[in-house]
Amino acid sequence: MRSHNPMTRFWQSSRVRQTRHLASPKLWYRYLTAERRRLPSFIIAGAQKAGTTSLFGYLRGHPQCSASLTKEVHYFDRNFFRGETWYRMHFPLGANGANQSRPPRSHTKCFESSPYYMFDPRVAERIHQALPQAKIIFLLRNPVSRAYSHYKHSVRRGRETLSFEDAIAAEPDRLAGEHDRLLNDQTYQSRAHQHHSYLARGLYADQIERWRRYFPDDQRLVVQSERMFKQPAEVFAEVVRFLSFDGDWVPESFGNLYSGRYQDPMSPATRERLNDHFAPHNERLFQLLGTRYDWP
Repeated sequence: MRSHNPMTRFWQSSRVRQTRHLASPKLWYRYLTAERRRLPSFIIAGAQKAGTTSLFGYLRGHPQCSASLTKEVHYFDRNFFRGETWYRMHFPLGANGANQSRPPRSHTKCFESSPYYMFDPRVAERIHQALPQAKIIFLLRNPVSRAYSHYKHSVRRGRETLSFEDAIAAEPDRLAGEHDRLLNDQTYQSRAHQHHSYLARGLYADQIERWRRYFPDDQRLVVQSERMFKQPAEVFAEVVRFLSFDGDWVPESFGNLYSGRYQDPMSPATRERLNDHFAPHNERLFQLLGTRYDWP
């Protein structure tokens, strides 16, 4: 029987059913009301496996924050072709579209966290064009530990079958030409660049320098991951000050949310070799940031 409800008829139409990325009436409602939704005021841009999920979890509870519908929207990298309307649907309604039965949240700052943003060479310019006033947060973890955690994550997801040593040996061939192809083709998506960039993602100085071309110092905050987990309250206070929040709200508890677990540690020989590999790159990063981290 054909419904007389216009929203139901809209949902039942074959055109809607064929739109795979809007798979429910709730998503369609968000899409249809996207013009009244707010864009983010700040973004956690990476790095992957450096604590972005934990920081996202801390901030989403803040009374002056409104988190995106999902943590990793991936609009400015994988979903840029969907357009701004699609992006807006992931955020809350503004004051004119708020549900009057709920406390108003139009004063809150929207945010999202997509850790591939930091590494994709196209993203900084895209965010600058769409959100020139946005504040950007980066978390930097010891690149050796980050690389191994990234590798184990890829193994768990079925994206990697090589041993860690073979995977990092294969990385140069896997990534050959991918950086330039991403820059030259705005529609190109690289599975290797995203999932097999174990060492390349740890060259933080190159990435920070790229972001510096688009966002001034007062719009960028770099956080050492290890320090965040050792001194979470202190680092959280720094993040709150950077975001210009009022009050002294803190989460009920801090913790490493959704951290990966693995029982087979990296071999000491491989770790020592990677420490040597990253040493000059880390030194360049420290000079760039004007501070030093306690990485080997």
